Amino acid sequence: MPEPFDSSVAEIRRFNRYYTGVIGLLDEHFLKSPFTLSEGRVLYELAHRDGLTASDLVQSLRLDPGYLSRVLSRFEKKKLLKRTTRAEDRRQAALNLTAAGKAAFRQLNKTSQDEIGAMVEGLDEGKLRNLTQSLAQVRRILARSHDDGPPLFVLRDHRVGDMGWIIHRQARLYAEEYGWNDEFEALVAEITAKFIRNFDPRRERCWVAELDGEIVGAVFLVKDSGEVARLRLLHVDAKARGQGLGRLLVEECIRFARAKGYKTLTLWTNDILIAARRIYEAAGFTLIKEEKHHSFGKDLMGQHWNLAL
Repeated sequence: MPEPFDSSVAEIRRFNRYYTGVIGLLDEHFLKSPFTLSEGRVLYELAHRDGLTASDLVQSLRLDPGYLSRVLSRFEKKKLLKRTTRAEDRRQAALNLTAAGKAAFRQLNKTSQDEIGAMVEGLDEGKLRNLTQSLAQVRRILARSHDDGPPLFVLRDHRVGDMGWIIHRQARLYAEEYGWNDEFEALVAEITAKFIRNFDPRRERCWVAELDGEIVGAVFLVKDSGEVARLRLLHVDAKARGQGLGRLLVEECIRFARAKGYKTLTLWTNDILIAARRIYEAAGFTLIKEEKHHSFGKDLMGQHWNLAL
């Protein structure tokens, strides 16, 4: 191999040795918890994605199925995990953390947050921004280094300030692409305000999608009734389209709705939103009814879609 390649490998290995020591990856107990690093990673996935199966975890974490099975069995013995057989496929069990499992994750997450916070506490705003952008770039480059694969999207829960971004981006998007007026901006503001005021974290969720630390999409799942959930405000920024993000956001809504026991997932859209409609159709939604309406300064055809869960 040429010298620049060897130098790069040596530098990466040097960083790996440094960072494993900084965050204690060589410790028997990860973050001074009763868990190994792999167990902590499994806890993280279960805490952030309801209704996962063992197959989902094997695929996303690239774990040996036998090893994962032993981890899940240990979690069950400690009453951190419960399995629920899926009605549509009794061979697959949905995995969900118990109250004790969620508490264990919160403690692990807080310890990690505190340790990383202490590590960067002394950095000024410029250095902190440079660090986070550099780390995002490293992650992106390595994720695509072998096969130039799709972007590595990160889905997270909403935070303070996200609703303002969602209102701004959706209002601009629909004005630029469809000529909708500020009535639509008012509607999005009303929906997001209602979501914040009435948010039920046990039954509702907002997913915010990031790429290299920048927000590029979002979607909401809200409660209509005990049996009906509603998908709202699906949005993918132009720079992130064509990479499967819209499908990913819709799939997360469906997974969450099933895990929470909803019977139907419903949504309202307009027939001119062709890309969104294709995602809904591919996910199994059925068009229930249409009606003409004049909204946002335009004559439109509204559509109601349902998915039986």
